[in-house]
Amino acid sequence: MEAITHLLEEIYASSLTQAQLDTIKSKIIFAKSTQQQQRKLHWDEQDVVLITYADQFMEAEQPTLVTLTSFFEQRLQTTFNLVHLLPFYPYSSDDGFSVIDYHQVNPIVGSWQHISRLNQSTRLMFDFVCNHISAHSKWLASYLDRQMDFDNFFIAVPPATDLSTVTRPRTSPLLTPFVMKNEETRYLWTTFSADQVDLNFADPHVLIGIIGVLLHYLTQGADYIRLDAVGYLWKEIGTRCIHLPKTHLLVKLMRAIVNEVAPGTVIITETNVPHKDNISYFGNGRDEAQMVYQFPLPPLVLHAIHNGNSRALRQWAASLDTGGGTVTFFNFLASHDGIGMNPLRGILPEIEINSLVRDLESEGALVSYKQNTDGTTSPYEINVTFMDALNRRQDSDDTRLQRFLLAHAILLAFPGVPAVYIQSILGSRNDYEGVKAAGHNRAVNREKYPLKAIEAALQDETSLRARVFHHLSDLIQRRRQQPAFHPDAPMEVMEWDNALFAFYRRGKGQALLCLFNLSAKIITCPLPDGHYHDVISYRDFTGGAPLSLEPYQFFWLEYAQ
Repeated sequence: MEAITHLLEEIYASSLTQAQLDTIKSKIIFAKSTQQQQRKLHWDEQDVVLITYADQFMEAEQPTLVTLTSFFEQRLQTTFNLVHLLPFYPYSSDDGFSVIDYHQVNPIVGSWQHISRLNQSTRLMFDFVCNHISAHSKWLASYLDRQMDFDNFFIAVPPATDLSTVTRPRTSPLLTPFVMKNEETRYLWTTFSADQVDLNFADPHVLIGIIGVLLHYLTQGADYIRLDAVGYLWKEIGTRCIHLPKTHLLVKLMRAIVNEVAPGTVIITETNVPHKDNISYFGNGRDEAQMVYQFPLPPLVLHAIHNGNSRALRQWAASLDTGGGTVTFFNFLASHDGIGMNPLRGILPEIEINSLVRDLESEGALVSYKQNTDGTTSPYEINVTFMDALNRRQDSDDTRLQRFLLAHAILLAFPGVPAVYIQSILGSRNDYEGVKAAGHNRAVNREKYPLKAIEAALQDETSLRARVFHHLSDLIQRRRQQPAFHPDAPMEVMEWDNALFAFYRRGKGQALLCLFNLSAKIITCPLPDGHYHDVISYRDFTGGAPLSLEPYQFFWLEYAQ
C-alpha cells in the first residue's frame, strides 16, 4: 500500500483529499479480501493468446458467450491457453470501444456468469478502455446535468484555444460541442471520435471511478488487463498530450494496485506509436507495464514478405532487448484494428512506407489517415485482413496459405507472448460488405459469423478456412512444446542472404535455428556443423552443407552437436 500512496501523492499532490485517499484505500483493501483466484506468476512457452470478440459467433436465442465458449472448448482449447475478449460491455459505437457502462456485460453477449464460465476453460484478458467513455454513458449524462461530483469529469476547452501541438491519431475534430442542462455549450476533448469523450484524470473523482473499474475486473477474474489508448490519459495544453510523465505515473499506479490485490495480473499497454515510445511503458522493468504490444512486428513482417527481403526486419529484430525476465512483448500480426504505420517511422524511410501503402491499396486494402500538426495527413493504418495483406488478388489459395503460415511461423518463434486474431485462424478475407454497413474501414477485418456457416466451412477440408485452421492450429501446438520459445529466451539474429530471415532461440536446454525463406525463389543457406531435427516436419538434417528452402518455406531446427 505504501507504493500506491506514494504514487497518488506524486500525481495529485494537494488536490487529493484525505477522504478521497481513504476511499481509494478502502476499495483496494476490500477487493484484496475478496480475491480467491490464484494467477500464474510468470509467462512461458505455453502461453499463446486468442484475440476475439465475445459476439464473434451467433446462434438463435443464445447469448453469444455461450456459443463462443462451446466453440472454444471444442476447437481451440488445445491451441490457446488465454483469450483476449475485446470489449464486451454495453457500447454505442466502434465495436465496443465506446463503452456505456464499464461494470456491465452487454446483454446480447451474456452476463458475468457467462464470463466466469469461459474463465473455467481458459485465462482471460479484459479490455480496459480507460482513456474515454461513450457520449451515451451515465457519467457524461451526470456531467451535462451539472451533478457536483461530475463537474470536472471531462475536459472542457474554449474552441478558440490553440491546440496545434496536440498529437492527433485521427482526422476528426479534437473538440466536440455538448449542451449542458443550463443550455450552456461546452466543447469537450474527444481524441478519437465525437462518441468517445476523454476522461479528465486530473480530477480525483475520475481516478476513484477508474480504480473502481480496475478492481471490478480483478474480482471478475481478469488475468491480463489491456489498457486501451493509454498514452493519451493525461492532458496539458501546450504539450503533445501523449506519453506525458503523469500518464506513466498512472500506469505505474495501476500496476501497483494489481500487485497489491491480485499478484500475477499482467498490465499490458496499447500504444500504437514508434518503438522507443512504446517500450517506455516498461518503466524501469519492474514498476510499470509487464507487456507492451509489439507494434512494429506486423508491418515489418508484411514489408519483408512483400519485398522478399529481410533487411529491415532483421536489423530491427537484432536491436531488441528480450527484457531480462521482468517484462516481455505481446506479439501479434493482426488484430481488431488495422496494421499501424506509425511504428514503422524511424525504422523505414517514409518513401518505403508510402510505397508499401500504395501497393497494398492497389490490391484492395483500405487506408486510414491521421492529421499532422502542420495540417497535412499521413497514412495511420492499413485496414485489411492479414491474409489479403500478404497476397495479391490473383494468387492461388496454395500461395496464400504458404505466405500466411510463413508469417505466423515468424510470429510464433519471436521472443515474447504471441497472440493470434480470430479472423486469422479462420483464414478470413476482406469484408467489404461489413465496411459498407458499418461506415468505417476497420470493419473490413471484424466480420461476425453465424456458427453454422463457420462450422460448415471448417468441415470442408478443401476450403482455405479449413486449411488455415488446421495448419495454423498444428503450428501453434508445436510451438507450445518448445522450451527455446520461452518468451524470455534470447534471440540471436543471423546475417545471411537478404531473402532469408534467420535467428537462434536458446532456452531451457534447447537450441532452435529458425529459418524463413521470404521470397518466391529457392534459396540456400549455410547449415553449421551438427545434427538438426525440424520440430515442424520431423525431418532430420546434417550440417556442414547448404540447406535449400523452397519458396516461402520455413524450418524450426532443433540443434544437437
